[in-house]
Amino acid sequence: MSATDITVWIISALLAIGIGASKYAKWKTRNKLVRELAAMDPERREKVLSRMHPERAMEARQELMRRFHIS
Repeated sequence: MSATDITVWIISALLAIGIGASKYAKWKTRNKLVRELAAMDPERREKVLSRMHPERAMEARQELMRRFHIS
């Protein structure tokens, strides 16, 4: 093994850790948002969802239906 191989492996490992950490942070944030939406009353929930970006609002609605059976 040469120094180049080790350098490539280290860079690859750091990239993998960075990508994994960002995906985990995104999942954690989405999970927190869905829990907060589930705790809201229906009128307020719809108001918040209507203000969100349409794609993210659709994802949040799908998670609410899947996890909490809330439409």
